[in-house]
Amino acid sequence: MEIIYSSKFAREYKKLPSNIKDIAEEQESLFRKDPYDPKLKTHKLKGKLSGFLSFSIGYKYRIIFEFAKDNKTVYFHSVGDHDIYE
Repeated sequence: MEIIYSSKFAREYKKLPSNIKDIAEEQESLFRKDPYDPKLKTHKLKGKLSGFLSFSIGYKYRIIFEFAKDNKTVYFHSVGDHDIYE
C-alpha cells in the first residue's frame, strides 16, 4: 500500500506534539497492515466530508484519508484534533 501525504497533511503533522507523532507512527504501521483494524476506529465521514474516512490517533487526534480507485493507494489529507472536521 502506498500512502501519499498532501502538503496540508505535512504542515499539520509538523505542528503536532512529539508524543502524538510517536502514536501516529504506530497507528500508521497498523493502518498499513489493516486499515480497518479495530484499534484504529476507522469510520466513514458524513456531511461535507462524505466520501472520506478517518482513523484515531489516541483519544483526541484523527487522520482524514481516502482510498484511490485502485485501492492500492491512500491519500492522507489532514491530521489534527476534532477541529479538522470543520
